[in-house]
Amino acid sequence: MERIILTEKNFSRLKEFVKKAKGKEIIFSSQDDELNRKVLEKLQVHILLIPLRNRKDFMKQRDSGFNGVMAKIAKKKGIKIGVGLDELINTSSPEKEKIIARVRQNIRLCSRNKVGMVFVEGKEKRNSVLLKSLGLVLGMPTWMTKGL
Repeated sequence: MERIILTEKNFSRLKEFVKKAKGKEIIFSSQDDELNRKVLEKLQVHILLIPLRNRKDFMKQRDSGFNGVMAKIAKKKGIKIGVGLDELINTSSPEKEKIIARVRQNIRLCSRNKVGMVFVEGKEKRNSVLLKSLGLVLGMPTWMTKGL
């Protein structure tokens, strides 16, 4: 199935793009958490890709862009949560540690709510065995790595 990545910031134009992309796997990505939740609630996308770079953490918790409410909505609608593989590989060391911690937090939320996760490959292509082993190292349960 052909994948299409949407990064539109205007919700009404985004609706039109989703209608035109029937029959394709739709991946939506945005830095805006409110828009991400609105897309989860109202549109039929297949994967929600949450960018984890350039987020500001709070004093006592991380800002991973994903929470329990969004996890329940994703479970109800059958939407998977995506992790950008390019973002993990092409980031320098101090920022990479923060990104990995945010990914682990999202994995915990997804496994608690039985939401599927996938690695979204861009320029960096890896085989499925490496992706499964990366998922296991990051804390994915085995039922989640079977879909990678």
